[in-house]
Amino acid sequence: MDPTRSAEQNVGSKAWSTDPSHRSTALPKEVRLLWLELRGLAHDHLELAALETQRAGESLVAMVVAGMLVAGLLLSAWLGLMGAAILALTSRAVMSTGSALVLTAAVNLLAALILWNLIRRLGRRLRFPANARRLDPATSEFPDAETHG
Repeated sequence: MDPTRSAEQNVGSKAWSTDPSHRSTALPKEVRLLWLELRGLAHDHLELAALETQRAGESLVAMVVAGMLVAGLLLSAWLGLMGAAILALTSRAVMSTGSALVLTAAVNLLAALILWNLIRRLGRRLRFPANARRLDPATSEFPDAETHG
């Protein structure tokens, strides 16, 4: 009776054999297949991520272009409304053309100032102030924890 044969039979069909030729072909084949499968899976995931990134980039560009077009249309509508307001003020002889232009410019500047202040106030939230306060050791709950430690 062959000793390598009995060792394989005792442990099982997928067991390690004392025969070097059997050991070198069985394990590397399975490892190689697993490696090829993992490599293919990683390649598929990276390809999908690349395609989605490309699609997201194209969508972002389209959104920016559409936003710029909307801004242009809103600007022209606003200018049309301001022109109509100036015509309404001057046609009824309420005020002169120069005064109506100055009044319209002042209203626009006032609206811009209000929006600028809103932007400044909302911009403070972009700095994550609550997280910054939590992480700042000077404002922690235990101000003298460093002196006792």
